[in-house]
Amino acid sequence: MDKNFSFIDSALRTIEIERAALAGLPGRIGADFERACRLILSRDGRVAVTGMGKSGHIGNKIAATLSSTGTPALFVHPAEAAHGDIGMITGADAALAISHSGASAEIIALLPVLRRRGIPLIAMTGKVDSELARAADIHLDASVGEEACPLGLAPTASTTAALALGDALAMALLEARGFSSEDFARSHPGGKLGARLLVKVGDVMHSAAEIPKVRSGTALTGALLEISAGGFGLTTVTDAAGHIAGVFSDGDLRRAIDAGRDIVSTRVEEVMSENFIRIDENALAAEAARIMQEAGVYVLIVTGAGGAPSGIVKMHDLLQANVV
Repeated sequence: MDKNFSFIDSALRTIEIERAALAGLPGRIGADFERACRLILSRDGRVAVTGMGKSGHIGNKIAATLSSTGTPALFVHPAEAAHGDIGMITGADAALAISHSGASAEIIALLPVLRRRGIPLIAMTGKVDSELARAADIHLDASVGEEACPLGLAPTASTTAALALGDALAMALLEARGFSSEDFARSHPGGKLGARLLVKVGDVMHSAAEIPKVRSGTALTGALLEISAGGFGLTTVTDAAGHIAGVFSDGDLRRAIDAGRDIVSTRVEEVMSENFIRIDENALAAEAARIMQEAGVYVLIVTGAGGAPSGIVKMHDLLQANVV
C-alpha cells in the first residue's frame, strides 16, 4: 500500500461521485417516469422486478420497498426465470428490469417471452440506446457520469442511482394510492411500528372479571388484601349500584398511612381517588402507554360501550405486546 494513501480521501471521493450521480437524477424525472407510475397503477397484478448481479440485489430491495408501501411486487431472478421461474409472472403483472449496461444476457433472453405473454416492460438502465432500453415499453434513465470504483468496474454510483430511482418510484406510487401509516403497519404486523399502529387496548387488556374491586364501606385492611390478591397495585371501589366510584392504589395507601390514618377504622372511600384515569378499549395501546408515562401510573381502567368498565391494562401488558 502506498504510504501516502488516505482512507479518508478515498471515502470522500466515493461519496462525492455518488452524490453527483444522485444530483443528475432529478432532471430525468419526467414523462417516462409518470408513464411508468400510471402503468403500474393500471395493472391488476404485481410488479415483477428482475436484475442480474448487483442490479439484482438492488431489484430485490426495490421489490421489497414496493411491497411494503402498497404496491405488490416480487423479485424474479432472470437466470432462474429461464428455467421455469418466469411462470411466477402472470399476465396481470408489469415487469421492471434493471441493468446498468442494458445488455444483460439473462434479461435479454426473457424479452421474447414477456412480449408473447403481453406483459408490459419498464426498463431501468444506464444506457438509453441499449437493447433492453429499446425493447422496453417505458425506459427510466439511471445513467451516471462515472462509477466510484477507481477501476470503473464495480457497480457503485450506478447501483446508488438505481436504488434512488426505485425508491422514487415506490414513494410516488405510495402517495398516489393514499397509502397511510395504518396501511404500512398492516404490512409490518411483527414489528414495533405495526404494534403501535394496530394493537388496541382491548387486544391486550385483562377482562372485566379480573378488575379488583371492593364495596364502599370496606376498611383499608380489606382494600389492601384485594390489592395484594389482584396484582395490579390497585383496587376499584364500587358504590351500592355496583358502579365504580373511585380507585384505591398502593400509593393512596402510603399517603393514608403517612397522614396518620388507621387502616382498620378508615373506610376506603375516605381516601380513594375519585378522578382516576381511564381509557377506551378501542384506543390504541400506544396511547395507553403515552398516558401512563405522562401521568406516572402503570395501570389503567378500560371502559367499553357507554363508559362501563370492560377491563384493566398494565404497562407490563404493553411491553409484552411490543408497543413500548
